Amino acid sequence: MSIKSENLGPPVAQKDVVIIGAGPAGLTAAYELSKAGIRSTVLEKDSIVGGLSRTVCYKGYHFDVGGHRFFTKVKAVDDMWREVLKDGQFLRRQRLSRIYYNGRFFNYPLHTANVVFGLGVVNSILVLLSYFRAQMFPDKPEVTFEQWVSNRFGKRLYRIFFKTYTEKVWGIPCNEIAAEWAAQRIKGLSLFTAVKDALIRGRVKEKGEIIKTLIDAFDYPALGPGMMWNTVLDLVQSRGTKILLQTSVTRIFWSSGNVTGLEIETGGEAQVIPGTHFISSMPMRELVQKLDPAVPDEVLRAAEKLNYRDFLTIALIIDKPQLFPDNWIYVHDPKVRVGRIQNFKNWSPHMVPDPGKTCLGLEYFCFEGDDLWTMNDGELVRLATRELSQLGLAEESDILEGTVVRVPKAYPVYDSTYREALWTVRQFLEEIGNLYLVGRNGMHKYNNQDHSMLTAMLTVKNILGANYDIWQVNVDQEFHEEIRSKGGTDTDDEFALLRSTQPRVPQRSQQSIK
Repeated sequence: MSIKSENLGPPVAQKDVVIIGAGPAGLTAAYELSKAGIRSTVLEKDSIVGGLSRTVCYKGYHFDVGGHRFFTKVKAVDDMWREVLKDGQFLRRQRLSRIYYNGRFFNYPLHTANVVFGLGVVNSILVLLSYFRAQMFPDKPEVTFEQWVSNRFGKRLYRIFFKTYTEKVWGIPCNEIAAEWAAQRIKGLSLFTAVKDALIRGRVKEKGEIIKTLIDAFDYPALGPGMMWNTVLDLVQSRGTKILLQTSVTRIFWSSGNVTGLEIETGGEAQVIPGTHFISSMPMRELVQKLDPAVPDEVLRAAEKLNYRDFLTIALIIDKPQLFPDNWIYVHDPKVRVGRIQNFKNWSPHMVPDPGKTCLGLEYFCFEGDDLWTMNDGELVRLATRELSQLGLAEESDILEGTVVRVPKAYPVYDSTYREALWTVRQFLEEIGNLYLVGRNGMHKYNNQDHSMLTAMLTVKNILGANYDIWQVNVDQEFHEEIRSKGGTDTDDEFALLRSTQPRVPQRSQQSIK
C-alpha cells in the first residue's frame, strides 16, 4: 500500500542507528526513531519482515507462524497499533481455545461442568484434593516449572493438563524447566482463579487487573499480524529508513566498550557499515559468537549454554467450510507429535480466499537438525494429514494440499543452566555502551509481541537520553501491566515505574536476570 511521507523535519545527524532484525522489536524501534526524525538502517536476514509475527501467504491462503493476539495493557503499544492500522483493519475476535486430552476436549479457560464431565466425578474430586494438599504443603523453594504449576493447580491437574504438553513444546522434562517461564506465561492464574472465573462467568481480576491468560476477546488484523508489520515497513521507508532484506550480519566489530561497525552480507557481497548506536534482536548466543575481536572464553562458553527450541508449521488446506469453532487447540495427547493446531479462518475469514475451504496450521516443536526438522516437506504434510485424521478433526480424503514453514530459534529455553549463563553474557554485553538488546531472542527472554515492542520503545527513549530498565519488562511483578497514564501530554509518565536510577551494568540478583 502507498503511504504519504510525513514532514518530520531534518534527521538527527549525530545519531546513526543500525537495527539488527525486522521483527516486532526491530520495526518498532525503527518506527519510534522515525517519529523522532532519526533515519535508521534495518538489517533482516529473511526475505520478509515480521519475524515470529509474520504472516505467510500460500496460494492466497494466509497463515501465521503461530497465532498472535493483539491484546495489551500497555497504552503506548496499543496506541502504535491504532496509529498503524486504521478503522476496519482490526477485527474484534472472541477467543475460543480448548485442550485435547484423552480423546476429549476441555475448554481453556476451565469450565467447571466441562472438566467434571470430561474427567469424571471421582477424578475431579481427586484433582481438588490434590489442589488443597498443594495449598497446605507447597513445594519450596519454587525453582522448576513442575513446582510452580503444582503449587497452583495441584500435582494431579499438573500431570493431566500441563506435563505432557509442556514437555512436547520444550523437549525436556518439566523438572528441568525454570519456574520463571511459568511465571511469565501463566501470570496470576491458579486453579482457584480459573474455577472462580468459570463459576461466576465473568472476568477474574488479580490486584485489580484482568488476568491475561483468561481474556475472552482480542483484536486481530484482517490479514494477520503480517499486515501490521508490512504497513510499518512502508511507513518507516517513507520517512527515510533503509531496509536491507536477505542481509546477514557476519561480524560485529567492537573496541573500547563500543560497537564500531557491522560486516554484512547481501546476495554474496560483503560490506562494512558504521553506526553510532546498534539495536540487536538477533539471538543473544549468535550475537556473542559474531563479536570481533572474540569475547573472553568464559563469556563464549556461557553464550553457548543459551539454548533454543525451534518449531515448524504445516499449513493444510481442507475441502470443508468449517471443521471446529476454536481459534486454536492445544494437543496434550502423547500419541501424536503435533502440539497445537491453529484454525486461521476462525482468526479472520479474510485469511481464507475460498469460503468453502478451511486452512489449519499444525505446529510441531523440535530442535534444528532433529528428525522432524530434517524431514522433507512431503513427509511432513503426510504426517500432519495422518495426525489430523487420528485426532478426528478432519478426514484424510478432504485434505487437498499443504505447505511447511520452518522457524529456527522460536523460543529461548529456560533450562537449568540458562540463568547463570544469561547473567554472565548480560554482564559482559552491558559494558558495550552503544549496543542495545531488544525482543525475545535479543534478550533471551520469553516476551510476547507487546513485550518485545515495549523493550524497543524504551530502548529508543534511552538512545534519546532517558534511562529505562528494559529488563524489568515482563517480570513477575508485571510492572508493564501496572503502567497507567497520569494524564496530560507527558507520555514518559506511562513508563515511570520502569525508569532506572542504576547504571546499565546489572546488579547480580535473581530478579535482575529473570
